[in-house]
Amino acid sequence: MTDGATGSHPLSPNRLDNSIGKHVYTFIADRPIRQLKDKIRALTNRTSQQNPRDVLIRLNQITRGWANYFKHAVCKATLSSLASFTWHRVISWWTALHRWKWKDVRRRLTDHNGRWQRPSADGIELFDLQAVAVTRYRYRGNTIPNPWTRLNHA
Repeated sequence: MTDGATGSHPLSPNRLDNSIGKHVYTFIADRPIRQLKDKIRALTNRTSQQNPRDVLIRLNQITRGWANYFKHAVCKATLSSLASFTWHRVISWWTALHRWKWKDVRRRLTDHNGRWQRPSADGIELFDLQAVAVTRYRYRGNTIPNPWTRLNHA
């Protein structure tokens, strides 16, 4: 599966050199990020009159699946920016839907200590992309079991 424009895979490996040796890092290509943002934009259209609970359920499904697919890449900063993008889109949509001012957003989405809460509707909370644990595959080289090599030739 390649991107037709650039010929790169959604998880494109890049070789980086440093003083210790060569490392291969897997970054997320631009096209999957652009496609995810398009889906988020389609769901959080400012003129949409959809039920916020249903939209949050669908947003959570899309973002959780996307994050689980790409969590093995170098993507902590990308997930952070996408979480911010999603939050701003939901808040922008809700301000238009409920005719809120920024004062109303602050009043409804902060606790008594002034900390921001995740947007939620009818018990469904917006999924936090920043909370996804990014784990990388470690290089195992020759320790990967191979069915064609036998350990004892005797």
